[in-house]
Amino acid sequence: MPGIDKLPIEETLEDSPQTRSLLGVFEEDATAISNYMNQLYQAMHRIYDAQNELSAATHLTSKLLKEYEKQRFPLGGDDEVMSSTLQQFSKVIDELSSCHAVLSTQLADAMMFPITQFKERDLKEILTLKEVFQIASNDHDAAINRYSRLSKKRENDKVKYEVTEDVYTSRKKQHQTMMHYFCALNTLQYKKKIALLEPLLGYMQAQISFFKMGSENLNEQLEEFLANIGTSVQNVRREMDSDIETMQQTIEDLEVASDPLYVPDPDPTKFPVNRNLTRKAGYLNARNKTGLVSSTWDRQFYFTQGGNLMSQARGDVAGGLAMDIDNCSVMAVDCEDRRYCFQITSFDGKKSSILQAESKKDHEEWICTINNISKQIYLSENPEETAARVNQSALEAVTPSPSFQQRHESLRPAAGQSRPPTARTSSSGSLGSESTNLAALSLDSLVAPDTPIQFDIISPVCEDQPGQAKAFGQGGGNVFYSFGKEIWHLKIYNTPCSVIDSILHQLFIVRFLGSMEVKSDDHPDVVYETMRQILAARAIHNIFRMTESHLLVTCDCLKLIDPQTQVTRLTFPLPCVVLYATHQENKRLFGFVLRTSSGRSESNLSSVCYIFESNNEGEKICDSVGLAKQIALHAELDRRASEKQKEIERVKEKQQKELNKQKQIEKDLEEQSRLIAASSRPNQASSEGQFVVLSSSQSEESDLGEGGKKRESEA
Repeated sequence: MPGIDKLPIEETLEDSPQTRSLLGVFEEDATAISNYMNQLYQAMHRIYDAQNELSAATHLTSKLLKEYEKQRFPLGGDDEVMSSTLQQFSKVIDELSSCHAVLSTQLADAMMFPITQFKERDLKEILTLKEVFQIASNDHDAAINRYSRLSKKRENDKVKYEVTEDVYTSRKKQHQTMMHYFCALNTLQYKKKIALLEPLLGYMQAQISFFKMGSENLNEQLEEFLANIGTSVQNVRREMDSDIETMQQTIEDLEVASDPLYVPDPDPTKFPVNRNLTRKAGYLNARNKTGLVSSTWDRQFYFTQGGNLMSQARGDVAGGLAMDIDNCSVMAVDCEDRRYCFQITSFDGKKSSILQAESKKDHEEWICTINNISKQIYLSENPEETAARVNQSALEAVTPSPSFQQRHESLRPAAGQSRPPTARTSSSGSLGSESTNLAALSLDSLVAPDTPIQFDIISPVCEDQPGQAKAFGQGGGNVFYSFGKEIWHLKIYNTPCSVIDSILHQLFIVRFLGSMEVKSDDHPDVVYETMRQILAARAIHNIFRMTESHLLVTCDCLKLIDPQTQVTRLTFPLPCVVLYATHQENKRLFGFVLRTSSGRSESNLSSVCYIFESNNEGEKICDSVGLAKQIALHAELDRRASEKQKEIERVKEKQQKELNKQKQIEKDLEEQSRLIAASSRPNQASSEGQFVVLSSSQSEESDLGEGGKKRESEA
């Protein structure tokens, strides 16, 4: 015989949509069997009625044939041959009538009794169990709804105990009814074969017995076939009895093992939370808004499939996509006075769903599972081991280790692998040498263990708020710009945004994870260590809420902008960003170190590391910051070169003026010498008795000549 399809009794307590869908198939099969058996019953009943009618008609025929000789026909009524022939036919037909009566009795016992019993007992039992199971399922749903509506703020122990007891009773009743219902449906698969074969077997045996009474020459092949059919029926019956015994034992074992699971919120000490899951399925209450304020909650079956969250209603063959949870964010929320609620927000922030778990254990497991899927851990070869390793690293993050190198064994590449390009992990030209002995660095040299962590932006500020610019040194002061191994000391003036700010203008969606003060800012591992401590602190304290902002990268500064109001929350001057890096394994994480003056003195500097999460754009953000710093550096170098060129031109112009002045003085001296020479010749002539009359202009020139000569002699 072919294999028998069965319903899994072990999955009755979970009551998943797949089980309900499979149950629907069995119920549909039971309905089809009932319809078919009703038709077959009518057909066999017609055979039985026809056989009874045939027996009665044969007996009536034999009786009429016997009375033929008593009939008085107007013509030919005294034909004795015909009368004797009909009497012989009457005896044969009377014997046939007796055989048909025996056949009718055998058909009633061997054909009609089994199919009538199957129709009136087995099929009605299935129908009764179906109605009882439906009532138990509805009672369980009603009890779950009352339990889900328990108030968290106005908690009443008496009401809670009554509702919990109601859930326990209804769930137990549903489980027991469902197991017996499944057992009856599984048994039906055997009984339908018996109900089909036994009537046919009885019909054929009755016919053979009928023909044996008329003839001894029975077909041996038919007898062998019927014997085989009879043997198969007996084997099916024995297998059915054995399987019924096994299912009854399974029901008893499951009733004992499932008793603690009837409570909707089990004891967490007996059933610990598994935080390393990458797949999960179960019933959740989903909130659906019906108006501006009102909303409804629908209970559906949810399960994860890869990076998708699927939902499935009862009776559906397959589930539908509820949300893409790759790169999403999940957090616990308080919603409408309901417990165990959490919110899932898509990576682009355009879609969000609020769901309610049944217990605290399911609540934490759903959040951890979606968080693990959001990190795309399910794409690794061993997802659960990878998730366990990541969560273990988060738990060990608050435990100080003896050396920096030991704490980063999981983050560093394996032996023989090259380090990622420094252009994406640090500023243009790292501040520290790559040959630095990292093993010699202690924990306190990077981030102090007791350094406070800020998990959220304090408050949004205006773009032109003076206090913010003053905090980062924008109000006119000195900042430090790193390039290579040199540190450029620049003066920041109170001037509008320069023209180079329009060269680069890139916007990214980021979520703020936290910030903390660091002691060193000369190596990218400072950013990795800060990421590790912040992620560990968020995991340990169950902090899932993140502030989403738009990060604007320009050649002048980095700005965090509120996506709703477009108000600038924080502004980071680009020269103060001395170090930036993305995580080596999780490219969604990136951070940068901001070096600012903590007081009036420019030598008193402090460094703060800010950590963000992006939508797989950590490397792009680091590349944009590096490009902005290079553009700003080249602009500064061009400005200095331009100022130097202007200074050279001013010196040349001054030298040219001095040279022109010197030439003018020399020219004046030559003119004075000529005038003196001209004035000396008349004096010589007058000494010989000759007189020369000088004009007034010549007298003045002579006076000027003498004055210039005196000045020259004094010089």
